[in-house]
Amino acid sequence: MQEYDTVTEALNDLKSRGYEYDFNLRQNHLYCDALQREYEPRQLQIKETYRFEGESDPDDESVIFAIIADDGVKGTFVNAYGAYAESEDLLQLMKK
Repeated sequence: MQEYDTVTEALNDLKSRGYEYDFNLRQNHLYCDALQREYEPRQLQIKETYRFEGESDPDDESVIFAIIADDGVKGTFVNAYGAYAESEDLLQLMKK
């Protein structure tokens, strides 16, 4: 698995490898604005995960998930963690 120094570097490389869409968390599913399509957890596979520690800035604490949907759509989901994290993140959603 790759190692990246920054979130931007990771997202740029993933995009160059076909993970072109952005997913957003909406209630009990992920949503792709560009495709106007929603995905239930059972339709998704997390292929890669990258965690970034905000050594100098806690706002930089995040996790990037590289995801493939069952219809072949590849994209990323970026989730903050720490003090600013949403109450329900992708891993909790996927466990349901």
